[in-house]
Amino acid sequence: MADWSTLSDACGSAGHVPALLDQFDADPRGVWSELMDHLCPQLDTAFSASFAALPRLAALASSCGPQDRRWVLLAAGAIMACAPSGDDVFKVFSAPIAHLHRVTDQFLREIGDAENYVYLLQSLLSFEGVEIWDRCLEGLRTGEYEVECPHCGVNMFIVIGEDECFSASDDYSLREVEKVPLQPTASEDLEGLAKRLHDRTLADGQQLVARRLPYLFGRAACPDCGTVFPVADRVTANWTP
Repeated sequence: MADWSTLSDACGSAGHVPALLDQFDADPRGVWSELMDHLCPQLDTAFSASFAALPRLAALASSCGPQDRRWVLLAAGAIMACAPSGDDVFKVFSAPIAHLHRVTDQFLREIGDAENYVYLLQSLLSFEGVEIWDRCLEGLRTGEYEVECPHCGVNMFIVIGEDECFSASDDYSLREVEKVPLQPTASEDLEGLAKRLHDRTLADGQQLVARRLPYLFGRAACPDCGTVFPVADRVTANWTP
């Protein structure tokens, strides 16, 4: 059992966290924001109390219903996304992390909408210690990434939409702009994490997400200077912890 008085959260001493977790247990959706304000503000900072909460979150993930489960898994996933790969957290809390991974893995097969699916797919990666992509898959949901050209440095939009997939260096939502079509990687040529994610999304029936992945792991051209580059490389280069 954790000695919460010796741990800290965003507000200082974590002595109040067990009571907050009790409230979260009773109403995950209603208390989620408050819990994150204490344990993972802005979803990018974690504290000793955040990781100490993982066993409780793992237990909640199994005991609550499907509508509440996603809030529990999203909370735990946000916390684990703050732990660098290889951090001692993965050893100290290996059992609850493994349990959260199993629950998320199964839950992904039951989710219908793409938005929740992408968020929980990020959580799954966070429990595995996959850095960057445990936060940067969200563009598959929104259909847009902002990157910089590796040659001329111009800010660009990478649009992976349902009807169009292109790069543009001007705000395409406000006016007509030059659009350069993206070059997707053939599904049979995807490798590593890209192949795994593509195979997984197809198996889970997430056709929209599966269609967008080859573009994310494909190539784009800068409308200003013509430089061709891997989209994923620029997404990861643009990421700041």
